[in-house]
This record gives sequence, structure tokens and C-alpha cells, in this order.
Amino acid sequence: MRMYDIILKKREGKALTSEEIKFFIKGLVDGSIPDYQVSALMMAVFFKGMNHEETATLTMEMAHSGDMADLSELKGIKVDKHSTGGVGDKTTLIIVPIAAACGVTIAKMSGRGLGHTGGTVDKLESIPGFCTEYDLLDFINIVKKSGLAVIGQSGNLCPADKKLYALRDVTATVDNISLIASSIMSKKIAAGCDRILLDVKVGSGAFMKTKADAVALAKEMVSIGKLVNRKTMALITDMSVPLGNNIGNNLEVIEAVNTLKGKGPEDLTEVCIELASRMIYLGEKSESLEEAEIKAREAIKNGSALKKLIEMVKAQGGDPFYIENTEKFPKTKYSVEIKAEKDGYITEMNAETIGIAACEAGAGRETKEDVIDTSAGIILYKKTPSFVNIGDTIAVIYGNDENKLNKAAESFKNAIKISGKAVKTLPHILDTVE
Repeated sequence: MRMYDIILKKREGKALTSEEIKFFIKGLVDGSIPDYQVSALMMAVFFKGMNHEETATLTMEMAHSGDMADLSELKGIKVDKHSTGGVGDKTTLIIVPIAAACGVTIAKMSGRGLGHTGGTVDKLESIPGFCTEYDLLDFINIVKKSGLAVIGQSGNLCPADKKLYALRDVTATVDNISLIASSIMSKKIAAGCDRILLDVKVGSGAFMKTKADAVALAKEMVSIGKLVNRKTMALITDMSVPLGNNIGNNLEVIEAVNTLKGKGPEDLTEVCIELASRMIYLGEKSESLEEAEIKAREAIKNGSALKKLIEMVKAQGGDPFYIENTEKFPKTKYSVEIKAEKDGYITEMNAETIGIAACEAGAGRETKEDVIDTSAGIILYKKTPSFVNIGDTIAVIYGNDENKLNKAAESFKNAIKISGKAVKTLPHILDTVE
């Protein structure tokens, strides 16, 4: 078998066999296939696409290219959740304890933030003492004890995906549904889950900018899940504006705690209830989604979800006092208020630009080596489609570097548009794919 023939076959729009995909992934990982041939195949896939069977095979070969987490020691159905990324997306901090409080076993591996999107691991590590680096045995023991744990991706998971993504990133072949779907699903499968819940974001702050593209991606991933015997569900959720009001690491932990107390913003609460309900349903802790929603709401109302978060923090070395009293979190030295410069309705609040502003304030990183300021970020006081009077505070940006803060303020101003006519906002849940 020759890589040349595989490239030619895909260039002509023909489907690759399982053996050809296996050959490609093996050569990618062991280095026997040079980067230029890998890049050539990715470009052929970009233009000619892959069918469902090809995509499923690619996914499973990448999943099995390194370590596979064995979670069979854990009782019950293990449910994992993946978000395609956004701004203010602290849903994992909320839905994981809700689902765990309802009896679902949660053994989740999450990532760090890069660019304008935040990362769950960074947010959790803003809690003093909280550890996200464990080997598989310790990870499993924590879940056995507490019923839930969230750690960073550990071991040699999906080396094929890491190599492939690095090349796609520099050869303009990232934006392909099959390649995105296989990248996401391979990591979820390698992480050992039984069921998968997907939160596919769409809008200015998301990778998928149109609903049609988001639905196509969700359908591809759900199809992969079905083909590899992993029950998978997806929600299409709006990311045209940031989710919730707080953006930044400990600011998002604070908002997550408030939401678990039943005092969260309406949009964040609604999205989290929908996601948590599906985790409960996938974990077979309810007979229907309707029953699952009742259980999710009750877990917030009776305080059991918040107790689960505290339990997880303790189990992973964090100081639970910061969850019990969020005023304990450190504050920044400086802050800048963004005020309305005229009367009118907020007609646009570009989530990506606001995410960039939060990064500029210190809350994010542009490269993996950057050190983040866990207390920096943005709190939104007005969102689309609110009416504002001149001088009203739209947001406050927090940081410990005045120069960075001023730059962030300018970026934030560019994200906002105010008009004399109100706009109709999108629903928070745009679609479902099951």
C-alpha cells in the first residue's frame, strides 16, 4: 500500500477503505508518512469530503492511536459532555454537579482555553489548591469516592489527532466537518465514556458561524457515535453573545456557584438545565427528558448540586471555602467601566471580540505558554437587546495591568453597537440532534 495511491484516490473523490485509513494513521503516528503527504491528503479530504463510514473509521483509528482510558471499574453509565467552545461558557461547572447529584457517574477530561475561548481546566484551577493533573488510577479512585471528577487530558491520548491538527492548522484545512467531527469524537471515545452529550455553539463567538454548519457538524458527530456504538445527543446553542454575565476564570466559577444556588442569569440557567437534563437521561437516571428536567431543577432547589460541587473541589484538593463564600476570591487592582455613549438598544454584542477583550485583560492566553490572570475578566451588566441611556454601565473590565486593561476596553467598545431600533434575539437553544 502506498500513500501516493491513497492521496490520488481521495483527490478523485473516491471513498477510502478501512485498511487505507488504518495505514494512514499508523504512518502518521510512527512518522513513516512525511508531513507533505499528510497535508496533501488533508487538502484532498477538505475538497472532496468523507462519507459517514470513512469519518467513523478515521475517528476510531485516531482514538486507538495512543492510550485508551479504561473506566470499566466505575459503576453505572459514564456520560461525557463536549462543548465546541465559546465565551462565558462555564456550563461544565454547573451541569456536572447537577447530573452527579442525580446519580450519573461523571469522569470527565477537559481542556484549557486558547485564544478567545475559555477552558474548564483553567477555571477550576482558579480555585486555590484545585488539582486537575492525575494519573488514571487516582482519577478513577476520586470518581469512585465522589461520583464525579473533572481533570485535564492526561497520558498519551489521541496522538494522531494532535499531529493531524497541528498540520491542518497551518495548511488551511481545519474547516471541514468530517475532520472537526473526528477530532472531537476521537478524544471523547479515547477518554472512556459510554454516552456523549455535545453542545455545538453557533454565532460570532463560536467556531461554527451559521446554524446550518452547526447542525451539519452535530449530525456528523451523532452519526459517528451511532456507528461506534456510543449513544450521542447534541444541542445547538447560541453563541452570538457571551453566555451568562461573567467572563474570566474565577468570575465564571462565582457565576457557576450562583447558578447552582438558583440565582444565575436566565440564559445560562436555561442552557444548563437543558444540558444537565440530557446528561441525566443519557445516564439512565430518568425515563424521559421531562422527568430528567424535573430532577435537574430539584437538584438546584434542594442544594444537592452545590454540595456535589463542594465535594468535587474537596476531593481534588481545592479549598471548599471559596465555593461556600465566593467573596474570598481575589480581586484585581484595577477596573474600567464601559458606559453607553448614547441612548438606544444594544443591537450587537460580538462574542468573539468580547472574548478577545477578556484575553487582553489577562483572562486568557494566545499561546499555550502564556500565564493567565485568574482574577481578570469582564462582568456584563447589559446585553442584547437591552435599552440603555447614555452613561449607563454596560460592563466592567477587571485586570492587574493598566495598559492591558485600556487595550481591552478599546476592544470591548468595538464589540458593541447601539441603535434606535431594537433587534429580535435568537433563542438560547436553537436545535437538537439525537
